[in-house]
Amino acid sequence: MSFPLFIASRYLTSRNKRTFISIISAMSVAGVAIGVAALVIVMSVYNGVTSEMRDKILGVNPHVLVMAARPGAFYSQVQEESRLGQPWIDRTLAVKGVVSAAPYLYAEVLLSTPAGATGLVVRGIDTDPSAGSMSLLHTLESGNAEDFISSSSSAPGMIIGRELANRFRLGVGSRVNLMSPAGQRTTAGFVPKLRTFKVVGIFKSGMSDFDSRLAYVPIHAVQDVMGYPSSHISGLEVFVKDAYAANEVAKNIQSSLGPTFHVRNWIDMNANLFAALQLERFGMFIVLLMVILVGSFSIITSLVMLVMEKTKDIAILMSMGATAVQIRRIFTLQGAIIGAAGTILGYILGIALALLLKKYQFIELPQGVYMMDTLPVIIEFFDLAVIGVVAMLLCLGATVYPSRQASRLVPAEALRYE
Repeated sequence: MSFPLFIASRYLTSRNKRTFISIISAMSVAGVAIGVAALVIVMSVYNGVTSEMRDKILGVNPHVLVMAARPGAFYSQVQEESRLGQPWIDRTLAVKGVVSAAPYLYAEVLLSTPAGATGLVVRGIDTDPSAGSMSLLHTLESGNAEDFISSSSSAPGMIIGRELANRFRLGVGSRVNLMSPAGQRTTAGFVPKLRTFKVVGIFKSGMSDFDSRLAYVPIHAVQDVMGYPSSHISGLEVFVKDAYAANEVAKNIQSSLGPTFHVRNWIDMNANLFAALQLERFGMFIVLLMVILVGSFSIITSLVMLVMEKTKDIAILMSMGATAVQIRRIFTLQGAIIGAAGTILGYILGIALALLLKKYQFIELPQGVYMMDTLPVIIEFFDLAVIGVVAMLLCLGATVYPSRQASRLVPAEALRYE
């Protein structure tokens, strides 16, 4: 053990006439520990919330959307194809990182049920099992995707959100009507086009807009209701191998398809949401960092008082040959020991509480307000490392003034009246 570390440990462990200073040191450790624990818990919750929101968004949206930059861009090569947009699908699948691609069709219709009517956004998707539809369709709350794929043409299958089902008291097997706002012209005049659908599944995304106003139906059924030709599609939905690399894959798809098409990825489409979450995360980190800063101020107080009490000891050490650097290192090590003890204690407390929250989910969120019912928790090593480094830097910064004052002590002046 080095000389400065030996003296620093002796000062920390000795209890003679230093009860008050020991209490301040203990409070410093507690302040750092509480700050570190709070940061660990809050950052873990933020990680969990962000991850949960990403999963919810990816559950109802594809990774990449390919849309026509001008009307009719898809029509010229789809008339004779067995599958809508097949030439463009083939070119998209040739891009590295793409797992699947399929046509889709958006439309706004009127939903009519025995309990009432409402406007509805329908998403026509390919019922081909290899199309790679959204993961939400494979984790339905009620029903299953197989009934959707094998539904009859007389009553096509429909998958609706939980809020919509609760509002109109719908369940699996219920029959509803979809009415096209465009309608069709007959000898009797303009008549809205009406078609019956069978509810084969109910999903819950946690996002109110999707759960109350979105439904999935086969793409050919949407074309029939809206009176579109069999070649009409809104674009292609693309799924990639790594969802977080969707931005790069989207650029490659854009290069492959050319300027006739407009390619967007799920990160760009939800950029404002994740930017707001990141800003809140950073703001909360700064706020909770103030708790650690308060603990570091306590370190300054305890070290200043220790320097005043140990003036005689410091003078004797310096007269025996201790250098100013060694004296400064003694008090720097004391602050480092206090900071390390607080950080380790905070890690233990924060990780333990985060794991308990993750396992038992004892904090419930109001249903219908947030995307999740309980607080999700994800502990990341990078966050733990950043919290530990920042806490130690603050604690070491708190030792600069006391250690500098101790190293500037003149032995003759300190021992003059002894």
